[in-house]
Amino acid sequence: MNDTRFDAAILIGRFQPFHNGHAALLEQALEIADCVLVVLGSSFRARNARNPFTWEERAAMIRACFNEADARRIIFIPVRDYYDNARWAAAVEEGVRAAMRGYAAPRLALAGFHKDATTDYLRLFPQWSFVASERQGDFDATPIRGLYFDGSEAAWPHPSRRPREGGDPESCLDSRLRGNDAGSWNALCAQVPPAVVRTLENWRLLPAFAAMREEHEAIEAGKKQWGLGPFVTLDAVVTVAGHVLLVRRKHPPGKGLWAIPGGFLEGRERLLQGAIRELKEETGLDIEDEELVKACRQVAVFDHPDRSPRGRVITHAHWFDLPLPTLPSVAGADDAAEARWFPVSELPGMEAELFEDHFVILDGFLGCLSVLLKS
Repeated sequence: MNDTRFDAAILIGRFQPFHNGHAALLEQALEIADCVLVVLGSSFRARNARNPFTWEERAAMIRACFNEADARRIIFIPVRDYYDNARWAAAVEEGVRAAMRGYAAPRLALAGFHKDATTDYLRLFPQWSFVASERQGDFDATPIRGLYFDGSEAAWPHPSRRPREGGDPESCLDSRLRGNDAGSWNALCAQVPPAVVRTLENWRLLPAFAAMREEHEAIEAGKKQWGLGPFVTLDAVVTVAGHVLLVRRKHPPGKGLWAIPGGFLEGRERLLQGAIRELKEETGLDIEDEELVKACRQVAVFDHPDRSPRGRVITHAHWFDLPLPTLPSVAGADDAAEARWFPVSELPGMEAELFEDHFVILDGFLGCLSVLLKS
């Protein structure tokens, strides 16, 4: 590490969950700076199996791992996913500027470890001094989430049997824990700080855990059956008289969330044909295909590798703006439990209720995020 003292060190990540590698990096950042600005990625969105914890839950999880004095030196900056490097980097920079508003020319360091393509974001901030860290053990949040969601109920000791701070995880094992269950529990305990273990124990008692476990299992089953892609999907953004048509998802992933009507491209379909088919199957919208073709205003491709936890899913979103005086009747069908027209003005408040990157897709056509950022 560098011996230079900085006003702030910046640490960027999703921390889903916060593990020992993250903790070591944050400790090093605290050593070189007066405070650490922890940028929490994937904030403000709906929970999913890849991002199960809200930014507030992650902030509390991280803060609990440090003593009171160090915890006061950690400042959290939540940043949403934009799936656009320039837009995301600008949001990070704005968050840092706001946090350092009392400094005329703050000395800033970006602390990080170049792991693979998933950490290429570190190259987006050449204006900050980069302080490189060595890899802090073989830690990765993806398999840790697998241990958390895959384990049976027996793999989690009763809270009264949890290990003491710094204690041996074996001390909390009861007679139910044998074989793979014990191995999974010990493996998880070895990779996250004790405070995170306690957080995960408590969080699994919440309804969100059951929903995320169901989603995780559905995604893993889908990967085994269909692979990781790439897959081609279609989405149909339909607007009428200042309203947009959304469906509530019937099955995981995203069960219960609102989504743009859409689905997978079939073997001999053209993209526009597939978008119209999926739209009608899920909403029962009784509009002639020819009218929908005439109303198609724009098509955009959303292909970020991380836009879906299901694998590499590339979607072609079609915007149909129908010149109708009243809202056509709709009803959820096929994979949709419900279909409903929403005023476009309500979209800024629905970010945490929308499936995958559908808020970003809607923003691309309707500008709902610009309204939110101005408020």
